[in-house]
Parts: sequence; C-alpha cells; structure tokens
Amino acid sequence: MSAQFDDRGNLPAGIHQLSWDEILQEYGYNFHRNKLLRGLNAALLQFKHAGCKIIYLDGSFVTTKKFPNDYDCCWITDGVDPNLLDWILQKYDRIGRKLQKIKYFGEFFPNNIIEKSTGSPFLDFFQKDSETDERKGILEIDLERFG
Repeated sequence: MSAQFDDRGNLPAGIHQLSWDEILQEYGYNFHRNKLLRGLNAALLQFKHAGCKIIYLDGSFVTTKKFPNDYDCCWITDGVDPNLLDWILQKYDRIGRKLQKIKYFGEFFPNNIIEKSTGSPFLDFFQKDSETDERKGILEIDLERFG
C-alpha cells in the first residue's frame, strides 16, 4: 500500500490492513517516526505475548504529519490474558496514559471501554476526525502475523 491521504492528511475512511513491514516502510520515514515505531514494536510484542490478535493504529501518526507527538492504539481484548500483559498497558487514566507514553511513546485503549467525551467505543472514536467529525481511516495490525 502506498498511502493515499485526503486534503486534511487523513487516510480514506475504513480500516486498512498493513503488515508490520508495510507500516515501517510507509510511516517510518524519519528518525522521530522510527523512535515511535520502536516503542510501538515493544508494545506489540507485549500484546502478542498476552494473546491479543488485533491492534488498531490511529492518531496523527497515521497522517501526513512529519513529526507526530505519539500514536494511539485500540486493542481487541478477546483472548488476552491480563496476567501476561505489562501493567502499564492496562492503565487508562491520565497517569497511566502518561506512563504508557514514557515507556512506549503512545497510548493504548481496550476496545471494550468508552471514550468519555463522545460516548463511543474507541474503535469508532478513532475513525472520526476530531475537528470535522468526518470519517477517516485507521490501520489494523494482525498480531498473528507480527514478529
């Protein structure tokens, strides 16, 4: 996939499946983005070890922004053993998210919690542009094919 972005810098609406190698190629084009990808890689290994099968990647990282602050992820909880998952990845309050950013350079939300300001599940919340409320695309990472 050679990413096609709209005039706001977003992916077209929908869920786009990419392999880890494709994500590295499409989104790891500078030092800063590679740093974020190293943190994401470490977190994905944690999730895979705990039994997670799917992660959705969002945020300014999956836009045309050259230097995004971080990335945002939503993970599917089905089959995940929380005892095998880093405790930091299971904390979603302000402090927990700050710790996630320090260790992994991004934030992780389970699909079974609701985003407070919109009342939407995170998977739906991620697919809307926060400024225009228009649909936008996100990336799906199949952890069964990862690593």
